[in-house]
Amino acid sequence: MAITPEILAIVERALAEDIGTGDVTTDSIVPPETHVAAQIVAKTSGVIAGLEIARHTFERLDPAVTFACTTQDGVSVPAGQTVAEIRGIARAILTAERTALNFMGRMSGIATRARQFVDAVAGTSAQILDTRKTAPNLRALDKMAVRLGGAHNHRFGLFDMVLIKDNHIDCAGSIQEAVARAQSENPDMTIEVEARTLQEMRDALKAGVDWIMLDNMSLDDLKQAVILNRGRAKLEASGNVALERVRQIAETGVNYISVGALTHSVQALDLTLLINRTRDERSP
Repeated sequence: MAITPEILAIVERALAEDIGTGDVTTDSIVPPETHVAAQIVAKTSGVIAGLEIARHTFERLDPAVTFACTTQDGVSVPAGQTVAEIRGIARAILTAERTALNFMGRMSGIATRARQFVDAVAGTSAQILDTRKTAPNLRALDKMAVRLGGAHNHRFGLFDMVLIKDNHIDCAGSIQEAVARAQSENPDMTIEVEARTLQEMRDALKAGVDWIMLDNMSLDDLKQAVILNRGRAKLEASGNVALERVRQIAETGVNYISVGALTHSVQALDLTLLINRTRDERSP
């Protein structure tokens, strides 16, 4: 996947945060002429994501570094597998190590979780969506990792579609009024409405919205919502979606299932960098 200017800026900020005025440990111990060969190894099994982000992180400190992937983003690997081999100036590799592994660990954890949800609904028509519950300033990477895990991105921000939630409805006074205001200001945008009850879903359908989020509804209510909808709007089940229950939700016939847990409480994949050879030469 392309390294966008937004992602480049994320890497720059992360390196600046970690390095500050310098890596005092590495710079005081490792001679500047030392070159190393190293490996990034998965200590636990999971779906790898962020290899290109890691590559750029190392290259930012040593443009001459060689970063050879031994697998691809989006591929499941077992514990103990080498996922990348790196050669270059030791100081640069050691200084970039933690930032690169932080990116890869978080992204791989998200991709692994996304793959679990996607696999759980395989064979149904439902798609797994992410949410805006991402780490501040890391949304581009979090959502990239979701895609690498096989799930789909919902909104990237508040700017790319209208999503009328309970607080908007309460402020407007009704679903119909909230939708009318949104349609007036954004006539060409997709409009989604959060429905907490079947009656609110009926109100949303009457308002002619494109998409309805069925918030924390029971399986029975989800099934009834699909019947009431008759294919008119896209239906999204949302709210505390657990992996153990997601297939039952998918089998109700909804189009989408949004899962905040893909990104808001991710368990990072455990990765490590191992140096296996050093030599004090200027050529690698």
